[in-house]
Amino acid sequence: MIVGWKVSHSLKSDLATDALQMALGQRGNTDDLVHHSDRGVQYFSVAYSATLLAAGTRPSVGTRGDSLDNALSESLNGLYKTELIKAIEVQDDEIAVEWETCKWVEWYNNRRLHSSIGMMSPVEYEALYYDQMKSVDHLVHR
Repeated sequence: MIVGWKVSHSLKSDLATDALQMALGQRGNTDDLVHHSDRGVQYFSVAYSATLLAAGTRPSVGTRGDSLDNALSESLNGLYKTELIKAIEVQDDEIAVEWETCKWVEWYNNRRLHSSIGMMSPVEYEALYYDQMKSVDHLVHR
């Protein structure tokens, strides 16, 4: 599920920091959160590192040149570019791209069916996961 995102014409540190803050706000509880990123300069900024530290997350940086570390992110970025960016005619209008991205993320999370998770949407799959975790926790603590 996409929990944090940001639209920008540049890779300044606030792009990644704003997306991270959105993700942290969506999740609330960041206990045991491990944050994985590639070695992009935006992930090593003081502001980004401070946001991670304040949330109590543990950073994890992939090995140099290992494309498997970011395969999921790269696949999602490819879908986003193919399904949205190449399909809209307003790539030069940041506000329009942001609005279209907001709609696409809502669709992707709530209605897009994914074969890798049993033809469910990410929201459905995550709800099922947490329901199962509650059941297991209930059985363990009886």
